[in-house]
Formats: sequence, C-alpha cells, structure tokens
Amino acid sequence: MRRELLWVLSLAGAAFPRPGTADHGEVKAIPAVRNETYQSVCGACHLAYQPGLLPARSWARIVDAPDGHPGGELSIDERARSEIRGYLERNSAEKSPAKRSRRIVDSIGSGSPVRISEVPYIERKHRKIGAEVFRRQAVGSRANCAACHRHAADGLYEDDDVVIPK
Repeated sequence: MRRELLWVLSLAGAAFPRPGTADHGEVKAIPAVRNETYQSVCGACHLAYQPGLLPARSWARIVDAPDGHPGGELSIDERARSEIRGYLERNSAEKSPAKRSRRIVDSIGSGSPVRISEVPYIERKHRKIGAEVFRRQAVGSRANCAACHRHAADGLYEDDDVVIPK
C-alpha cells in the first residue's frame, strides 16, 4: 500500500511541475538575486541582473576591470567588491540550474561579454525587435530588461510574459 501511495504521489509531482520549472523538470527561471550587498550596490543604479545571465569570467571583468563595467568604473570598497565578485562567480551562468543559462553559456563559447544584451543567445531572442523600440522613453535601452520583461527581477524571461511599452 505504501509503495502504491508513493507511486501515485510521484505521478502527481510529474503532472504538476513546480513554479519556475518546465514540465520535464528543467528550471525555467534564472535564480533570483539573493545577496543584499549586490542588490543594494548594483540595484541602486539598474536592475541587479541575475548572475546566471553571464559566465563567471564576464562578471570578473565587470567587477574588476577599470573599463569592464558598462556604466563606468565601479566606486565601491574592496570588501563589497570582493563579496559581489564571489557571489556573481558562485552563481554564474555555468553554475546555474536554469536552461536559459546553459543556452547563454553555449552561445558565448570562450567569449567574455560585459553586456548581457551582447550575448549571442540574447541577441537572437531580440532580433525581431527594432532599434526604435529600445529608444522609446518607456524602454530607454537594451539594458532595461524590466521595461518589457515584467518578471525580470524574479529571473523569468518567458516570451509569453513580455509586454512592450508604447
């Protein structure tokens, strides 16, 4: 009887996948940001992008190289820099359980982009969106993921959830 109950429960789990997962158990959502220092320092100027959107070598360039951060050199103390770098590298695209992160890594190869919008996989996903859309006041630039991806802060970038502002 117990074995049959476990079997039924396992089938129920397969029939009702966890939120943020695909039907076959793959994680759809890129894990959300879970570091207060990164959230407060980087999130003060822009969306605190999920570490799973870039490989560790890209995050290291962004955090450490004087010309690595697209918005200009980071002026943060060494303790915060070290914590942020460690967090980003430990949770980078190569280490993420998300299917989208694997696709990002595969598309980059040995490259080290510092702009998420320049990742080949991301570029392909946005290829049909005209440049004028990114110049709209409500969007601002390709870096403003949250303008169209309503749940970007939660790591959900599903096509069906996109609303492009007018």
